[in-house]
Amino acid sequence: MKPTVIGAPPGGGVASPGQRRPLIVKKFGGTSVAGIDRIRRIARIALECQRAGNDVVVVVSAMAGETDRLLKLAHQLLPLPDSRELDVIAATGEQVSVALTALAIQAEGGQAFSLLGHQLPVLTDKAFTRARIQWVEQGPIRRALARGQIAVVAGFQGVDAENNITTLGRGGSDTTAVAVAAALRADVCEIYTDVDGVYTADPRICPSGRKLGAVAYEEMLELASLGAKVLQVRSVEIAMKYEVPVHVRSSFSEEEGTRILPREQVLEARRLTGLACERGQARVEVLGVECRPEQVAELTDLLAELNVSVDMLCHARCSPENTLANINFTLPEADLRRSLQSLEQFTTRLGARELRVSDGLAKVSLVGIGLRSDPGIAARLCRCLNQHGISVSGLVVNELRVSCLVEAAAADNAVRLLHELFELAGEAPVETEPLVSSAPA
Repeated sequence: MKPTVIGAPPGGGVASPGQRRPLIVKKFGGTSVAGIDRIRRIARIALECQRAGNDVVVVVSAMAGETDRLLKLAHQLLPLPDSRELDVIAATGEQVSVALTALAIQAEGGQAFSLLGHQLPVLTDKAFTRARIQWVEQGPIRRALARGQIAVVAGFQGVDAENNITTLGRGGSDTTAVAVAAALRADVCEIYTDVDGVYTADPRICPSGRKLGAVAYEEMLELASLGAKVLQVRSVEIAMKYEVPVHVRSSFSEEEGTRILPREQVLEARRLTGLACERGQARVEVLGVECRPEQVAELTDLLAELNVSVDMLCHARCSPENTLANINFTLPEADLRRSLQSLEQFTTRLGARELRVSDGLAKVSLVGIGLRSDPGIAARLCRCLNQHGISVSGLVVNELRVSCLVEAAAADNAVRLLHELFELAGEAPVETEPLVSSAPA
């Protein structure tokens, strides 16, 4: 059977246009499947949606804490375990939750059929522990739906061209759900979590954080990439590319959540969307290297080979004769640990004076629209933090965000101060085009 590329026209099992049932993809995270009672609850949610006249696909994560438990076992054997074997271990968590969810639906009087990543398959590249989806085969799902079953799909996992099990990184079930929704051309992808939407700031840190009714793909992409934990960044990339409507909502309430939509459907009258905080950051400084334009390209090639993403990259001359330069960038501490030896070898090869590493940092980011065109925003941000004794050690400004680097211990206070400074708690009118309802008429 020929695989279906994400976003391609639907395959077999589709009713004629006049008869087509709405198709809803529902993703449930680890807290939603943390125990049998919670699994029974999501089974009832899925069945209620199906009985309202929709086709339903459920995507589930491993039970809360299970992936951490499995990976901890591996790290008890080796400090840096082989990434292929880590994926084999980690993928077993979803195998349990997907079968339990299917059984729970059957226990509630419904029909369900579970599918693991290799059974669809969800084909990925070979980047173990952080693989990227290349395509999703929709045939098994459509056949299950045609039989009147709820398709229950394992999130977070896939398979590469050599039949190796792969995983998609933390939060990867979000990416599975949106990719499946794109392949099936679903009417909406509902992401059920332990929070009831996307906030202007994490309400656990900033009590005045306000839930947003709708967010454009672009702003959500920035928030996700800068530390907001509601959605995995690659899930937002896929949603934006294929215009998949996403609805972030709580597993534990019936309230409306936050809709992630194309910009033209989001009419919220705000320039600033919210704040994100990414902890566990490190800064790497390659000091006193010969000033050659190709150095940054050599560095980024090395980091690409290591599958490491960096931010706040700066290359600046540092000697009176302009013959020497410094290269600075930030990256997650976990990526630093596995790439440090390669970076040390790179520094030696360049003949740099010193490789300096600083950890225990956090990146605090203000996200909005057109921020580069208003330099006053960055100035107010820096002045506010400095006045409260918070040192800013790096700053990046572009059209959608202003990011600064601070000590991790000061990050929560920085978020609260900036949330108040930019008045993000204030209400703003929101108008959106309606999503397909998954509730009974």
